[in-house]
Amino acid sequence: MKTSDFWYDLPEELIAQTPLEKRDSSRLLVLDRNSGAVGHKHFYDIIDYLQPGDCLVMNDSRVLPARLLGHRPSGGAVEVLLLRDLGGKKWECLCKPGRKMQVGNEVIFGNGELTAVVTEVKEDGNRVVEFRYEGIFLEVLERLGKMPLPPYIKAELQDQERYQTVYSREVGSAAAPTAGLHFTNELLENIRKKGVKTAFVTLHVGLGTFRPVKAEEISDHHMHSELCMIGEETAKILNETKANGGRIICVGTTSCRTLESLVNDDGSFEARSTWTEIFIYPGYQFKAMQGLITNFHLPESTLVMLVSAFAGRENVLSAYEEAVQQQYRFFSFGDAMLIL
Repeated sequence: MKTSDFWYDLPEELIAQTPLEKRDSSRLLVLDRNSGAVGHKHFYDIIDYLQPGDCLVMNDSRVLPARLLGHRPSGGAVEVLLLRDLGGKKWECLCKPGRKMQVGNEVIFGNGELTAVVTEVKEDGNRVVEFRYEGIFLEVLERLGKMPLPPYIKAELQDQERYQTVYSREVGSAAAPTAGLHFTNELLENIRKKGVKTAFVTLHVGLGTFRPVKAEEISDHHMHSELCMIGEETAKILNETKANGGRIICVGTTSCRTLESLVNDDGSFEARSTWTEIFIYPGYQFKAMQGLITNFHLPESTLVMLVSAFAGRENVLSAYEEAVQQQYRFFSFGDAMLIL
């Protein structure tokens, strides 16, 4: 299949720039993956589609405020984006402007409580940076860092927590698992009262999630690597759900990729972790998931391909066309889909 097979037209004004005031008041397009039929609801209606014995699987990764705005000793502005913790106060980073960030160059952040020196320039242009600070790095980041919002969001985020799910707890993502942004604690509590189980996995989302597919044939595309894990309690809940005939419904493509990366050949689960490069596109046979809650994704993206593998390319593109006609809000702060 070709990358162009997953193109759709999206008016720029439908790209959501800010989150809604109430998380669960976003719209919900419900897609029947067998018939292709669609329905239009609000996200708080999702409880009506969940049954006792089902299990919602959520990614509890928390976004690192990984965007640091600083300046060189000479005064020139520098932006540093944290990509990967290398240990020993060293991080692999994306730096702008790169030409001003050569080995030995220093950057100062805030009032000087955080500084950094470039120690290596990698082949791909990324920099290895060694930070200097007093105390706990995460606490320094909370004070000085900003959320690394996707490039299609131009508006400034007023409340940093709106780019975190209400259940986020494991710090390490460079981008939010955005399907979960629609849930409130109250909605989750009502879902549990109905007899639906909730289980958590962790996949730390990398910036590669925004990387466009440049290969003409999708099979030539190579996925970025991300760390994902399943704990003992989640493995137990998933195995019980399957044994009792319940459905496993993933909240977001990251939860889906975690389960599909870690499920055993017999469909069972155990506590383990892995670096996954799984690329799911039409023709893939799902082994773990029976339902998916997801946002609307960029044209020609690996995420549109994943959703198309689950619900059928024609069904998905038709549903997206309907969403455009109905003026749904798209991408990270946009509306949601439920695919069953």
